[in-house]
Amino acid sequence: MRQAYRKYLLGNEAIAQGILESGVSLVAGYPGTPSSEIIPIIAQNAESYEQPLHVEWSVNEKVAVEVAAGAAYCNKRAAVTMKHVGLNVAADPFMTLAYTGVTGGLVLIVVDDPGCHSSQNEQDSRRYAQFAKIPCLDPSTPQEAYELTKYAFNLSEMFEIPVMLRPTTRVSHARATVTTTGITHAQRPAAFSNNPKRWVMIPKHARGRHVHLNALQPQLRAELALLNQLKLGRSKLGVVTGGVSAKYVEEAVKRLKLRSSVLKVTAYPIEEGLIKTLAENVARILVIEELEPVIEEQVLAAAPSVHVYGKHTGHVPRESELTVDRVMHSFETLLGRSTDIDIPVALSAVEDTLPPRPPVLCAGCPHRATFYALRKVFKNEAVYLGDIGCYTLGVYLRTIDTTLCMGASIGMSGGFSEVCDRKVISIIGDSTFIHTGVPALINAVYNGANVVLVILDNGTTAMTGHQPHPCTGITATGSATFPTPMEELITAIGVNNLQVVDPYNVFETEEAFGNAKKGEGVQVIIARRPCVITAKKAGTLLAMNRRDSSACENCQLCNKLFCPAMSYGEEGASISEDCVGCGLCEHGRAYHCHRRQQTAT
Repeated sequence: MRQAYRKYLLGNEAIAQGILESGVSLVAGYPGTPSSEIIPIIAQNAESYEQPLHVEWSVNEKVAVEVAAGAAYCNKRAAVTMKHVGLNVAADPFMTLAYTGVTGGLVLIVVDDPGCHSSQNEQDSRRYAQFAKIPCLDPSTPQEAYELTKYAFNLSEMFEIPVMLRPTTRVSHARATVTTTGITHAQRPAAFSNNPKRWVMIPKHARGRHVHLNALQPQLRAELALLNQLKLGRSKLGVVTGGVSAKYVEEAVKRLKLRSSVLKVTAYPIEEGLIKTLAENVARILVIEELEPVIEEQVLAAAPSVHVYGKHTGHVPRESELTVDRVMHSFETLLGRSTDIDIPVALSAVEDTLPPRPPVLCAGCPHRATFYALRKVFKNEAVYLGDIGCYTLGVYLRTIDTTLCMGASIGMSGGFSEVCDRKVISIIGDSTFIHTGVPALINAVYNGANVVLVILDNGTTAMTGHQPHPCTGITATGSATFPTPMEELITAIGVNNLQVVDPYNVFETEEAFGNAKKGEGVQVIIARRPCVITAKKAGTLLAMNRRDSSACENCQLCNKLFCPAMSYGEEGASISEDCVGCGLCEHGRAYHCHRRQQTAT
């Protein structure tokens, strides 16, 4: 037994601490901001952990859930980490797991991203938990995230059902002093009980398990009611809130000196008794929550005798994240007070008046050289289908026309190549290719798509924090393993036209694209060079000559390359210390000079 201690932790660190103290046997996941920090923290502690612990980055979220389910079927505790869009990938096993249940605690940590800080949408994972009819715990602080993580395992075993922990960006990436017990739960013995009626989901068995799942709901609501807190005030205004919004409400009520009754929802499904008690003591209820009206809909159903305000009345926005000021504005609007609260204006309303500061690829990023060569060869004669990764920033280099979801760059190519009169280029990263690109490539080859697939292989999952993947030959704990041979995998699928190039060798890359432009069917070009950040850290970045800005000929190519090491002013180009000497600007300068000479001639 260890002594309890207080530590200043990131929300995700608090969750990792809660997982470790819960006596888990297995943790799996796929990196995705804002959830990415959890597994690396656990992996760092795996060797010193007092009990056997397997930690892995899985190839995608669906596989991660399935790996964890395997352990949880065997009476062992397991956790899965992902961001909200990852749950879309994992939805198939996730939904049926609610039917089969588990014998060991299974906790899914799904981190939502209101405001789309690093995501392509801002979906609300509470809806998924509601859809699957499993418990969802919604922490409002890192301390709660730690405590609810530990409780989630106990809850899962109590009802033999998966449990979702749903922090948001402002909880996972907040820092706070967290008090922990320091006590590690003893692991449960492994045991699998053969029971086809429970584990084999043929229709006959599934129907029975659905009845069982529905029968659990009243018991779950009664158990979770203990986590939801009602504080009655002296005014006739009641507030219902949950998650990080509860902290905004707490601050807003304090600033506005209100005496409102507040019901804080920490767990779903919600037991209606507290809502009814609140309704008996107030005349109006304001529901404040981020994204979907999950709480609001239940309040409307449980409290028909009072006026309920929130998203359906326009008092609370249904998009983006809330702030204390926005919550105060909701109160003031409802109370009919004049307000001088400065509500932040939507970025879209002012962005035209601001100087452009788009996110850019790092100085020396090999993707920039690939995009340069790609655009030079295909120009406007192609449609560029993008994917999820830092290379999505190729949109500023006019080489990304679409971005839907992971793997869609290849999946969509079949449809585009059938109906589009331009050459179809699919652009995907190495980690994303392994995640969901492989099945899409199989489909493209099988169905005869006409596409040039460009795999940007920088040897890491760069956008989410440089996590390894199967092609790197390194596991989450840093151990060496068999590296998935990308070229052999691609040729085994049936691709006959495969080229591997170094993007820093611009002439070689341009030649490869030129050959692909003339070809038909599925053609694959792997643009392979390590991420410049990992290369710097490893000390393997090739020593190259930094450019000399005194040689500037005012071609203004630097404005087109979006390289953060370069800027252009009245006196010409300026090159900062960030330059790694990749040579792309020099290649472009020579090309543009040659073009100018041809034009002059």
